[in-house]
Amino acid sequence: MIKVEKPPVDLELKQRIHELIEYKGGGYNQENVADIIENALKLLTDVEDTGDVRVIQTALRELRYAFKLFAPYSETRKVTIFGSARTQPTRLEYQQGVEFGRRIAEAGFMVITGAGGGIMQAGHEGAGPEKSFGANIRLPWEQTANPVIREDKKLITFKYFFTRKLIFIRHSDAIALFPGGFGTMDEGYEALTLMQTGKSQLMPLVLIDRPGGTYWKTWDKHVREHLLRDQLISPDDLNLYHITDSAEQAVKIITRFYRNFHSTRFVKDLFVIRLKNTPSESALAGMNEDFADIIVGPAINVIPPTTEELADNDNVELPRIGFGFNRRDYGRLRQLVDVLNSL
Repeated sequence: MIKVEKPPVDLELKQRIHELIEYKGGGYNQENVADIIENALKLLTDVEDTGDVRVIQTALRELRYAFKLFAPYSETRKVTIFGSARTQPTRLEYQQGVEFGRRIAEAGFMVITGAGGGIMQAGHEGAGPEKSFGANIRLPWEQTANPVIREDKKLITFKYFFTRKLIFIRHSDAIALFPGGFGTMDEGYEALTLMQTGKSQLMPLVLIDRPGGTYWKTWDKHVREHLLRDQLISPDDLNLYHITDSAEQAVKIITRFYRNFHSTRFVKDLFVIRLKNTPSESALAGMNEDFADIIVGPAINVIPPTTEELADNDNVELPRIGFGFNRRDYGRLRQLVDVLNSL
C-alpha cells in the first residue's frame, strides 16, 4: 500500500485559504487578504479575551467599509476640517467655517469633518453635501450627525476613535483646524506628530483664528516658549503648520501647496517626489546646495519612474525627482516642497 504524505500544516492551511478566496470569487490583493485570514485564525489560540477580539473585529469592519466608501473619490483631493462641536452659528468662527468650506469646494476639494455640529456642520454647509464626507463617532452625548450630512451615503459612524482618526489622516490632502477643545487639540497634535515622524504624507496644516483672534497665536506662543525653547522640537518643525485669521488665505495656503507638488514615496532608500513640472538644471543645483543638510546618498536629480512605481502604476505619467533623504528633518522637507512650488 502506497503511503501518501500530507502537506505540512501551514501549507495545507494556505491552500485552504486560497480555496476559500476562489470560492468567494477572488478579487483584489489576494495575498494580503490571505494573510489577514491566516492571522485572524491565530486569534483562536493567541487571544483569549473576548473584548480584545471584538476590538480587532470591529476595527477591521470599520476600516474595510470606510476604504470602500472613499475609493470612488480617490482622485479628488480632500481637506479635513476640525473644530469645536459647541461653536454656535452666531459666532464668527462658525461663519468662517462656512466660508472656508465654500471656498475650498470651489477650489476643487472635498471636505471631511467629524459630522457633528458646530464647526463640522459649518464646513458641510459651506461645501454642500455633494462635496462632503462625514466621519461620525458614537458617543453617549453631544455627537449626532448634523442635518447636512445625516442622510448622505458618504457618512460613516465609527465606534473607535483610533479607526476614525486613521481615516481622517489617510484620506486627507490638507487639514484645517478651527478653535476647539481637547478633540481639536488631539487631532492637531496627531497630524503634526505623523508628519514630523514621516508616518503620513506631508500636507498643509492650517490653523484658522477668527479675525483678530488669538486662539492659535496663543497656542503658537506656548509651542515656541516651551517646546522649542526647551529643545523638545527643532526650529524646522515650525514649518509644519501655518496660522491665519482669513478663510481666503487658508484656501490659498492649501492650493499653493499643490501648485507643483503632487505626492511622495520611498522606494527603498530613495525618496521620490512626484511633480507637475520638471525642475531645471539650475533649480536642481540650487536645491542640492540649499538642502545639503538633509541629503544622505544620491543628490536631488530628475529620475524616471522606478521599477516599483511602474509595477504599481503609481503616478508614472508625472515627472519626478529622487534623492537620499535622511528620514528625520521633515520640517526642512516641507521647506523643499515650498521651493518646488515656487518653480
